[in-house]
Amino acid sequence: MLDTERAMPDGGRAMPDAGRAMPLGWMLAGWVAGAALQLQQAALWPAVSYAGLMLTAVAAGLAVRGRSLALVLAVSAFALTGLRAGAFMQQALPPALEGRDILVRGVVAAMPQRGEFGPRFVFEVASSQPAGVPPRLLLTWFAGPPGPAGAVGAAVMSARTSPVLHAGEHWQLMVRLRAPHGPRNPHGHDHELWLWERGIQATGYVRAGPRDLAPQRLAQADAWAPLERARQSVRDALSSQVADPGAEGVLAGLAVGDQQAIERADWDLFRTTGVAHLMSISGLHVTMFAWLAAALVGAAWRRSARLCLAWPAPHAAVVGGVLLAALYAAFSGGGLPAQRTVWMLVAVAGLRLAGLRWPWPHTWALAGAAVVTLDPWALLQPGFWLSFVAVGVLFASDPGSTRPSGLAGRLRSLLREQVVVTVALAPLTLWLFGQVSLVGLVANLAAIPWVTGVVTPLALGGAVWPPLWQAGAWAVQALTQALQLLALVPGAVWSAAAAPLWMSLAGLAGALLLVLRLPQALRAMGLPLLWPMLVWQPPRPVHGQFELVAADIGQGNAVIVRTASHSLLYDTGPRHGSDSDAGDRVLVPLLRALGERLDRVVVSHRDSDHIGGAASVLAQHAQADLLSSIDHGHALAAMHTHTRCLAGQGWTWDGVRFDILHPPAADYALRGLAPNALSCVLRITAAGATAAVTALLVGDIELPQERALLREGAGALRADVLLVPHHGSKSSSSDAFLDAVQPRVALVQAGYRNRYGHPAPAVMARYARRGIAVTVSPACGAARWSSAEPQRVRCEREASRRYWQHPGLSGPGPAPGDPGVLPGGD
Repeated sequence: MLDTERAMPDGGRAMPDAGRAMPLGWMLAGWVAGAALQLQQAALWPAVSYAGLMLTAVAAGLAVRGRSLALVLAVSAFALTGLRAGAFMQQALPPALEGRDILVRGVVAAMPQRGEFGPRFVFEVASSQPAGVPPRLLLTWFAGPPGPAGAVGAAVMSARTSPVLHAGEHWQLMVRLRAPHGPRNPHGHDHELWLWERGIQATGYVRAGPRDLAPQRLAQADAWAPLERARQSVRDALSSQVADPGAEGVLAGLAVGDQQAIERADWDLFRTTGVAHLMSISGLHVTMFAWLAAALVGAAWRRSARLCLAWPAPHAAVVGGVLLAALYAAFSGGGLPAQRTVWMLVAVAGLRLAGLRWPWPHTWALAGAAVVTLDPWALLQPGFWLSFVAVGVLFASDPGSTRPSGLAGRLRSLLREQVVVTVALAPLTLWLFGQVSLVGLVANLAAIPWVTGVVTPLALGGAVWPPLWQAGAWAVQALTQALQLLALVPGAVWSAAAAPLWMSLAGLAGALLLVLRLPQALRAMGLPLLWPMLVWQPPRPVHGQFELVAADIGQGNAVIVRTASHSLLYDTGPRHGSDSDAGDRVLVPLLRALGERLDRVVVSHRDSDHIGGAASVLAQHAQADLLSSIDHGHALAAMHTHTRCLAGQGWTWDGVRFDILHPPAADYALRGLAPNALSCVLRITAAGATAAVTALLVGDIELPQERALLREGAGALRADVLLVPHHGSKSSSSDAFLDAVQPRVALVQAGYRNRYGHPAPAVMARYARRGIAVTVSPACGAARWSSAEPQRVRCEREASRRYWQHPGLSGPGPAPGDPGVLPGGD
């Protein structure tokens, strides 16, 4: 983000009339507020409604003056954002084209990103057969042997290789597409919004199997591509020069904006120590580059009397700094944070060139309005608010126009600013991410000058003289070792449950009061405003009741069980690759947001869509015990104390009874038994007001296991809510089993358009004939069910719906060979 007072040379005249400044501030705030209000819409209005609203606002603007213009601009921003959203929505992928083979011609729009299963790249479509494909796609070209748990079907594979793609190349490709669809969990990442902001309305993969039309390179790179090709050349050269993958990833992130190159373990370290914002091209890097470029251009300009007479050096410095910063942002990949910062620099530079010296609140508001005009959906991004609030706090807490002199004075100023930003942003960070680094102040004091002054220049300088990359690698390694020591400090990270919005806003206001230059009495009021957010805990079930949260994790199972003072996780979702799983992506953040500290993890069996996230979950919840059907030689059993689940085991928490119904001890001795057959079946029973209320979690049991459970006693299977066996596979949910269970509600956890066709239509028909309400995770998102209201399921997609989010409904299932949304283990 932009520190406008320091990013550009001073100059210009102050606003002459404070009375005129007030309406201006209201107008800028109105523009931002109108766009923010439109982003709360669950569904878009017809375009004619937005157009009529816009015309009304324009007419009103001609008749009103003063603060009333703020309302006019708010209505205009609301209407304009709605019109833009509607126009973009018209380019959506037709449902009929999902999962079909489509021939597309177009161009690779940017430097492809390396992935475990092959390159991923943005493809701009020039033509397609059939027509109707969105103009911008995110594609993967699978290569190499199938990934973990059969992540890629054999029909998807090429000859086990994929070509080296370059930005600007024209290709003809056979692809399969699907609408943007990501998991929807409370306080979770909105993947659909991430794609929306980048103009992508379909994702998919290249069909390059032996029976598919061979991909064809139609032409070499376009004339606009040299910058992207240069980025790719730098990325490839860096890989050949730096052997340490961790250091290489950080240098690639800082040099060409390739954040995917940074390893997951390093990201975890950077988040723990509060320096993650430094490890990719962000507003901070672009602003620092602009400041340095402006200083160099200004100094060079002043060396020529002719140039100074032609144009003032301060103006040349402003324009040169902005242009060079824009070039740096483009070379780094032109990510949205960098784009936003460039537009802010442009807005502030315009003020300087116009000779205006606005009060800082108006300059700050103008920068925000410029970003919202370019990208209204930035208002929903954590990075925007963190950087925007940080700049505002620095402005508001500035001690005055005097600048410290001498090294000691500058160091004191740096320390003060870092303390101010750390305290002010702590509530916002806690609300957005559920945790705040308590060692972040110390880490940033060292990391900010080291990364911006040493690592980043070496990362960029290596593009000119490659040996500098090795020096950069040593600098990254030194920083990483120092951060690892800080991460070992007890209590390095403080986590808290996600507080309600009003508490978070009160906490932010309290933090601001603490750091602003105000009378002590006013500053002291910050503590009581902060306190509710710091101590708040989500409401829990009362004694004798329990709650289920079936997380949206794609193709797999993961159900959180909460009682009055205990919590259990049944299954941990899929593994997506060697460095990614549902535990790290979804479950750990969800548990943190809910304020949960797990007492027990039950892994039903060893298929990767059930056990894939266990290691990540247990790493964060080491106090939890592990109950599963995996054998004692399994890698997970080696890393964590493990007990086998056996029929007859049971325990009671807070008046709620937990019983293991399957497998019996004899099944472990059977040779050749499939993992599904050993699924741990868990029955949970609460004492309801008039009768017991029961949930039945059954993993991937199939017909033989259903029959075995029926033989043990059909009465023990009666349940109010059932986790549908095997994700709705045709091998489960027999008529006899459903007649015994008689659930009111059935929950299906499956991936959107998964390659198994779960849930099978024939199986869903059995539930429908019995009047059982079935909730399917692609359409519901995370599902919440309580024994206190056994007939009701709360769906996250419905509770927090926004217009850019996919409904989760689809037509016919995927064709054979379609890998679907996520790797599975069935």
